[in-house]
Amino acid sequence: MKLSRQFPLNALRVFEAAARHRSFTKAAEELGMTQTAVSYQVKLLEDNIGEPLFLRKPRQIVLTETAERMLPKVTDAFAVLREAIATARQDADEILEIHSTPTFASHWLARHLGAFQLTHPNIAVRLLRGSALTDFNRETADVAIRIGIGPWPGLVCHPLLRLDYTPMLSPRLSQSIGGLKTPADLLKLPLISEDDEMWRDWFASIGLEAPPHRAPRISAFGALDLDAGAAIAGQGVAFLSRFYLQDELASGRLIQPFEAAYLDKNTYWLVYPESRRNVAKIRKFREWLEATLAPERVAMGLDAQ
Repeated sequence: MKLSRQFPLNALRVFEAAARHRSFTKAAEELGMTQTAVSYQVKLLEDNIGEPLFLRKPRQIVLTETAERMLPKVTDAFAVLREAIATARQDADEILEIHSTPTFASHWLARHLGAFQLTHPNIAVRLLRGSALTDFNRETADVAIRIGIGPWPGLVCHPLLRLDYTPMLSPRLSQSIGGLKTPADLLKLPLISEDDEMWRDWFASIGLEAPPHRAPRISAFGALDLDAGAAIAGQGVAFLSRFYLQDELASGRLIQPFEAAYLDKNTYWLVYPESRRNVAKIRKFREWLEATLAPERVAMGLDAQ
């Protein structure tokens, strides 16, 4: 029996697109084919398997149980094939596309990527910021930096860093109440926060119960650059991470009045599909990232897990 009969690659490619989109029309648009051609290839695959894959209904198609079982494995198989071709082309210059959470991208990764590119001049880097989880089946990302509890099924997940947070403020604001002698003095000042949960947790971590806070609240919606900017301007006390604000602390624009810090339950992770585990550019980036972050974690007393 011919290989094409045993393993109908083109029909499988059409099936994967149609099943992913739940639409023959969208599959045709993606593949540059006519809808008739898509229907023909699906019919060939159904004849080859001996089972229907789609239930044709007015203005929609529904996957059969057979199709639902096939789709994840077919998608993974094409991902492996794409990576095989990419690996074969590695002699040419490469592009590493990184998707990252906005804060990590802007306040750490963008500032350090030059060192990675100096070490690996043949790898061009494309860095995209975004809060939504990357869908590796639909997007062109090679890797992503996520923050969360993790790990995520179907992905290789490397824990990178957990951050601690502590109250920070401008020296001028501290002086406005004669300095901060005890944590309770913070309650005399405006707090830059969306809610009191982190404050309660921080007070609890030092064995104190936070009394009701009556000072004005300022909300920057949890955006680090806005929170830090408001704190530097003397508008209030913000819960911030030393990891991102070492320069501001060293210059005296911000002060950390108390050593106590609250360790976030979320972890920063480097993630990518299982099928890309052996891609050289991803391995090089992972090794560089872990090595670069290691001394930061040690210096700040932070763990990766």
